[in-house]
Amino acid sequence: MTEDKLLKLINFCKCSVYVEVNDHKSFYESVENYLEERHLECLNETDKDVLDKIYETDNLVYIQFYPNTPIGFYSILHYDLDKALDLALEIINCNK
Repeated sequence: MTEDKLLKLINFCKCSVYVEVNDHKSFYESVENYLEERHLECLNETDKDVLDKIYETDNLVYIQFYPNTPIGFYSILHYDLDKALDLALEIINCNK
């Protein structure tokens, strides 16, 4: 099911789609430090409940996608890949 959602997102976007999972672990950083240094702009746009769960589980999913142009993009932070893809697809449906 997750694969179908990812494929749907890729097929819809006219430009690139990036998916990162637990990239903070590649830098031996805590998820808190990683987010503050690399994704500060997304912190304000992410629900507190989602951020709390990211910190609690030490699981970070980051999706960045460009539906129409190489300039305009959306970013999503989440702790669950499937739910993050659902949010991305919701954004696309709202912006058709």
